[in-house]
Parts: sequence; structure tokens; C-alpha cells
Amino acid sequence: MDARLPQMLAGQRVESVDRRAKYLLLRLTHGTVLWHLGMSGSLRIVPSDLPADAHDHIDLALTSGHTVRFNDPRRFGSVIYATGDPNAHPLLAKLAPEPFDAAFNVEYLWRRSRGRKVSIKQLIMNGQVVTGVGNIYASEVLFQSGIRPRRQASSLKRDEVERLVKSIRKVLSQAIRVGGTTLRDYVNPDGNPGYFRQKLFVYERADESCRNCTTVIRTFTQGQRSTYYCPTCQR
Repeated sequence: MDARLPQMLAGQRVESVDRRAKYLLLRLTHGTVLWHLGMSGSLRIVPSDLPADAHDHIDLALTSGHTVRFNDPRRFGSVIYATGDPNAHPLLAKLAPEPFDAAFNVEYLWRRSRGRKVSIKQLIMNGQVVTGVGNIYASEVLFQSGIRPRRQASSLKRDEVERLVKSIRKVLSQAIRVGGTTLRDYVNPDGNPGYFRQKLFVYERADESCRNCTTVIRTFTQGQRSTYYCPTCQR
């Protein structure tokens, strides 16, 4: 964190709160705070006189008498202040469309996948192709699409790309609706864990039966990340 941040933010008004990919955007009177929660960071609104706990690193004091408090046990988060258009900042400028944007459609993903030898799982996890598809959701999306994660992106047919776009939106919509997918130390703003993990079809289910066909779920390492799939349901 820039040591000048308290001085730069003092007296400014929070005009709006937005999001781009994994960055929260606090739009202030004269600039924007780009806030990344890292692996396990969280924001809480607490009384300003509440003593800080372990791993509480930043307090954003409000005139209401409350404080926005940033807790980050693993210290992977970041807080950056930017003036001007935040979307022009180097951290955001090259980001791809969001999964629910109109710009992310079948024609777009079809074009981006042509001639690509990279695996389809790695392609949809590339933030310069589409933002928001993390490792857990990538395995689930490919299962729902019936596509094996090792397949070259360019091998997909147009109808498979269409299924993939629909599945990305469907899986992410379901996860958002039930509160996300819980990591061991993750909780929602209300203190409760996300519940999408209970609905996972393949992720972390290696050697268990597929929920669709009873074939044993397999796993392998792909791009230094664990990948899960059903050898019968996915081709």
C-alpha cells in the first residue's frame, strides 16, 4: 500500500462502488480506489471504535461513525489509488469482457478460439479472453458443456462454443445466487460460507461417481492447477 494513501483519501466522498473482474472500484470525488481482496481477504463495516483484530490491515473511516475494515490473513490483497479513468489503469486495461457482457457471445469466443492450440480450460481461464472463470468454475463449466478440458481450443465446433458460452453464464449465475464457492477460510459479508460447493459435479470429486452417469471422476494437473472431469460425459 502506498504510504501516502491516507493523505490522498482524506475528506473525499464515496460516489459509487463498482467492480471490474476481481477488483472492487470505490469511485471517490477525485479518483478511484482499486481494491483486490487476494485469496482470502474480506471487507467488513464495523464501528470505528472497534479494536483491530489479527490480520486487520486497513481502515477506511466514514463520517457515519463506521469503518470499512480490510482483513487479509494471507496478505495477497492490494489497495491502489488511481486518478483518471480506472479502466485505463494497467491492471484493468487489458482485461477481457465479463461473462455477462453482451460483448461476450458465441461469435466472440468462436473468433478467440480459432487457431489456438492451448487447451480449452486454459483459454476460458485467461483473463484476456474472458474474466471471472476461475479454476473451480472452469471444471464445472466444461462438465456442463460436455467438453474435455485437455481439448485444443481450436478443435471445438461452433455448437460446442455455443454450449460453452451458455454454461459459463449458467454456472456463474448459480454460484452467485447461492453465495459462491467456499474455500476453507472464506465467508460471505454476512459471515456465512458460500454454498455452491454442495452443488459441484466434478471439482474435488476424484474417484467418486459422476452424478450423471456413475463413471468415476478423474483428475490431473493442468497449468499447475487441479482439473476434474468425467471421461464419459465429456468428449
